[in-house]
Amino acid sequence: MSFVEIRTYELKPGTANSYVGLYLEEGFEIQKSHLGEPVGYYVSEVGDLNQIVHMWRYESFEERAEKRTALFSDPAWLEYVGKVGPMILNQKNAIFNDIFDS
Repeated sequence: MSFVEIRTYELKPGTANSYVGLYLEEGFEIQKSHLGEPVGYYVSEVGDLNQIVHMWRYESFEERAEKRTALFSDPAWLEYVGKVGPMILNQKNAIFNDIFDS
């Protein structure tokens, strides 16, 4: 059974456009090369603002660990994270089982 990891980043007010710009220019291709295509990547418009929500599918916890280890071993990713890290106030992670993938 596969699962989806949902990550929510709360950004400092006024930094969402800069965060998204850097992600599209530098982060996305690096992340995609290690994790594959995201299930979704969203920016809040109503309700709790200054949030980025992204979702990634994994077949197992082992696959997740391998892919994330490879991602954080990539010097280009670490350079990118150093740029966007100061924009992030808080991070929440949740993992949901895919009930249609049995």
